[in-house]
Amino acid sequence: MPAKPRPDIKQLKKKALQVRKDILTMLEKAGSGHTGGSLSLVEILLSLYHYKVRHNPKAPDWPDRDKVVLSKGHGCPALYAVLSDCGYFPREELWTLRKLGSRLQGHPQLGLPGIEISSGSLGQGLSIADGMAFANKIDGKGSKIYCIMGDGETNEGQIWEAAMTAAHYKLDNVCGIVDFNKMQIDGFCCDVKNLEPYAKKWQDFGWHAIEVDGHDLERLMDALDEADEVKYKPQIIIAHTVKGKGVSFIENQVKWHGIAPKKEELERALKELDT
Repeated sequence: MPAKPRPDIKQLKKKALQVRKDILTMLEKAGSGHTGGSLSLVEILLSLYHYKVRHNPKAPDWPDRDKVVLSKGHGCPALYAVLSDCGYFPREELWTLRKLGSRLQGHPQLGLPGIEISSGSLGQGLSIADGMAFANKIDGKGSKIYCIMGDGETNEGQIWEAAMTAAHYKLDNVCGIVDFNKMQIDGFCCDVKNLEPYAKKWQDFGWHAIEVDGHDLERLMDALDEADEVKYKPQIIIAHTVKGKGVSFIENQVKWHGIAPKKEELERALKELDT
């Protein structure tokens, strides 16, 4: 597919800062949600929506669009903030997160522009992405499916069944991205169920594996470009990230997997992001 021009990195970093502020603000207003795994996703999503993914906020159902499947559905505050930034819905709607009747629920659901699947039950997204990619092959469409997974999520056996399926059918229009922040709800991944050697596992399952700093926008865009050049193999980008990235008292703290900041914590976090 033709490459888009790369966005200005300084401007994209400014967007990353604002997206983090929006994530924290909407979570505080909701009083619940997943802080750590939303903050770790920011650069991954920005590099997709502002560089690689072909999409049209004015026509969300454009048939030839690329699709982003957020398999780690609990990270949806980050996705909502980025979709809003792209113009899919007004920024003010972010403050309705998890409210009764809101389109922005605690996990993504169909009905909100830009959302491709209702997700949140971990382990299912890659299977869905495979199905979308297979359908595109049958229909002769050149669009691509990007599936964002959590590292702890890949403890699920269904992920590896889907990995075998994609390799067997040579689904080179599937690109998985793992938010490899080293932590899950019960602690560090290496203690819960060690994933290493991680890249080699994916390679042994027939995937082209790329490891990258998941907060380096340039390197993420390089990885997405590399994935586009791979033929007859699905690709996996292992994005090494920091859970809670950007806020010192949230980074690498297990307790922040599934809690929202209180008012005073929000004020402290916003002040830190502004310095």
